[in-house]
Amino acid sequence: MKKGLHLGRISWRLAICGLLLFWIFNLIFVNEGRSAWQRQGLNWEQLSRAQQWHIAWTEGPRELWNTVRLVEPIALAISLVFMGLTLILGVFRWQMVLRVQGLALPLGRAMEISFVAHFFNSFLLGSTGGDLIRAYYAARETHHKKTEAVVAVLVDRLLGLFVMLLFACGMMLPNLSLLLAHRRLAALSWLIVAMMFGCGLVVILSFWGGLSRTWPEARSWLRRLPKGDLLERCLGACRQFGRERVFLIKALGLSMALNVICVLQILSLAWGLHLKIAPLALFVIVPMIICISALPITPSGLGVRENLYVLMLAAPEINVAATQALSLSLLAYAGSLIWSLIGGLVYLSLKESHHLAEVTKADRTAD
Repeated sequence: MKKGLHLGRISWRLAICGLLLFWIFNLIFVNEGRSAWQRQGLNWEQLSRAQQWHIAWTEGPRELWNTVRLVEPIALAISLVFMGLTLILGVFRWQMVLRVQGLALPLGRAMEISFVAHFFNSFLLGSTGGDLIRAYYAARETHHKKTEAVVAVLVDRLLGLFVMLLFACGMMLPNLSLLLAHRRLAALSWLIVAMMFGCGLVVILSFWGGLSRTWPEARSWLRRLPKGDLLERCLGACRQFGRERVFLIKALGLSMALNVICVLQILSLAWGLHLKIAPLALFVIVPMIICISALPITPSGLGVRENLYVLMLAAPEINVAATQALSLSLLAYAGSLIWSLIGGLVYLSLKESHHLAEVTKADRTAD
C-alpha cells in the first residue's frame, strides 16, 4: 500500500515536471522558429497555431543548438558558475531574513526549497513567480509562525528588488550620456527610477510605518478588513526588520554582491560571443532588464527580456546586432534553465517526511 502511494506521488510529480518542461521548451522553440522563419522574409503571423508549433519543434531545436554553439565553452561554463552563485547567495540572504523572525531553516533545506522555487520560476509569470512556491514550503516548515515565514519570503524578494533598482539607478550616473541620447533608453530609465521610488516607499511603510501618524484611524480601519488580524500580524512582522539595523546593512551588502555577479554572468557570455560591449554599459543595462523582467507580464519574463536586450544593445554606441543580442539573452536564460532542471530533480526527490518530522518534533516539545 505504502509503495503504491509512493509511486503515485512520484508519478504525478513526473507528470507535472514533464508538462512544465514542455511549456518552457515550447516557448523557447517558438521564439527560435519565429526568428528562423522571419529571416527568410516570411510572415510568421499568417501561419496557423498548428503550423507555428510544427515549425517551432522542427526548426527550434536546431536553431537553439546553433545559438549555443556560438559561445566559447569556457565562457558558458563561467556563466553557469556565476548563475549558481546568485542562487546560493540568495539562499544565504533568505536565511538572514528568516532569522530576524526567529526562524532557523537548515542550509540544506533552504537550498532544496530555493532550487525547487527556481524550477517553478521558469514558467510562472515574471521572474519572481517561484516565490509563491517558496512561501508555500516556508509556511509548511513551521506550525506556529506560518505568517512570519511567508512574510520573510516577501521581504526577501522586496529587498532584493529594491537593492537591484538602487544598483541600476546608481549605475545610470556613469552611463548618463548613453541613456539620455536615446528616447527609448531614457524612457526605460525613468521607468526604473519610478519603480525604485515606488519600491522604496513600500519598504519604508513596511519597515518603519508612518501612515498611522498622519492618519490615526489607519490601524482601526486595517482591523476591520477581512483577515484584518492576519494583516496586522504581517505588518508587525515587517516592523521587526526595521528594528534590525545590522541585518539591513548585511542584506544590502549581500544583495549588492549578488547584483555584481548577475552582471558578470552576462559579461562572461558577451565575451564568449565575442561581443564588444563596454562592461560599464552592461552594469546599467543588465540590472534594468532584470528589474523590468520581474514584472508579471510573461512566464519567466521570456520575450520581455529578449526584446529589452535587442532594444538596449542596438544603441549606436554599443551597436550589437539584433540576432547577437537575442543569442546573448537566450544563452543567459539557458543557464538559468539548466539550474532550474536541477531544481526539478530536487522537486522529484522531496520527501513529505521533512514536514512530518518538523510537526512531530514540535508536538513532542509541546508534550
